[in-house]
Amino acid sequence: MSIAEKYTDEIQAIFAKYPVKRSAVMPLLYLAQRAEGYITKGAMAEIADLLELDVTEVAAIVGFYSMYHDEAAGKYRMQVCTDLSCALRGADAFLENLCQNLGVKVGETTPDGLVTVEAVMCLAGCDKAPMFQLQQGDQVSYHENMTVDKTMELVEALRKSSKQVDE
Repeated sequence: MSIAEKYTDEIQAIFAKYPVKRSAVMPLLYLAQRAEGYITKGAMAEIADLLELDVTEVAAIVGFYSMYHDEAAGKYRMQVCTDLSCALRGADAFLENLCQNLGVKVGETTPDGLVTVEAVMCLAGCDKAPMFQLQQGDQVSYHENMTVDKTMELVEALRKSSKQVDE
């Protein structure tokens, strides 16, 4: 089912908010991501058609913003800021050690499918690095001044709560 068929009323409400059609690109991307947990190539093409844009323009927006995803991932996305300011406060070493502890490489998902670890640029917490944002669906939480030990405790808590929900 297409986005236009699935979210007809929401799309019309979004279009009503914007005087220029192309301005609705970001809300439409959120609709598409809600459906699958990420934005498929087909959804990008459909949004481009709806807004009379080139698919490349839509894909560029998806690629630029860390809240949009073009690939499936774990239940949680742990996005560690690794820009220069954060790197100077130990973000690169934090990310490397975290990945070792989780048994993954940057961009990979833990074997249990729970956490995908990603490197991103600028989460606006440079003075509180190492830091990351944790995404689950539409929910985002920020974790600042982190250590690998504190992060692994968080991951274990997420595992426990996921098991309880699954039971």
